[in-house]
Parts: sequence; C-alpha cells; structure tokens
Amino acid sequence: MCGASLWVQAAGTHTHPDTPIGAPGYSDKVTRTITIDMQDNMRFVPATLVVKQGETIRLLVRNKGAMTHELVMGNSQDLLAHAKAMQQAPQMQHRDPNSLSLAPGRQGELLWHFTRAMTVDFACLQPGHFESGMRGKIEVAKGHSDAHAH
Repeated sequence: MCGASLWVQAAGTHTHPDTPIGAPGYSDKVTRTITIDMQDNMRFVPATLVVKQGETIRLLVRNKGAMTHELVMGNSQDLLAHAKAMQQAPQMQHRDPNSLSLAPGRQGELLWHFTRAMTVDFACLQPGHFESGMRGKIEVAKGHSDAHAH
C-alpha cells in the first residue's frame, strides 16, 4: 500500500473515532509532513518528534530495512502488552488507523490529529523489535487547537 493513507475520508463526512492519543486525521487538515525511517538496527529515525496540540500531521513512514517493520502509536502500557501478544501470534496484522506495517523498501503514511497535550508513544511490534528498542515518542506540546466541529 505504498504511499496510500490508511484513513480515507469519505466525501462530505466528518466523523472519526477520538482516542486517548488523538484521532485519525484528514488530508485537507494536514499542517505539515514529518518523515520517519524504520531501520534494521531496530531504530526509528527520528525517534523523538515534537508537534503542537491541534495539529494534523502526515507521518511519511519509510522502511529502509530488509525486514518488515511497523509503526504503531499508543501509550507505553498498551504497546508493551501488544508487543507481548505479538510474540504469541507473530502473524497478527494491524489495520488500525494508528498503525502502519511496511514490507522492506516500502513507504506509507499515517494522518493523525493530535488533540491533547501529552506524550504519544510509538513502536514496532514485530516480534523482538520492541524488545530491541524500536520505539519512539511524540511530544504533543500545549498550543492553540485548530479543532473543528464534527
């Protein structure tokens, strides 16, 4: 699914689930694009991002490695629990709007609306990757929210 968004807004609709870490974003609300590379040394580059509350960010995610990697956003406790579950079921596929799994050499994007000032964690939950340190953080700084009515 190279270059395709996992969250597509249907014409005329403005509904999406709000989660504790924000909500899927809409392409017409993107304020900027941030590129994140996933590497076989079990690192994200960059591993720390800073965004403002209210921003909708296009995360352009590129798998620069020779193995499948993924980026899943959540809180640290949920990611840890999910990483443990992935070890029991390594064939598990993620199709949630807060995640993206990429084959080697592929790229994709996540559109995310950061609704609250907080820290959002992200990680690769492929078996062994999380445990090897393939994690990062998005610091959502308090700022002017451009939230729109839905």
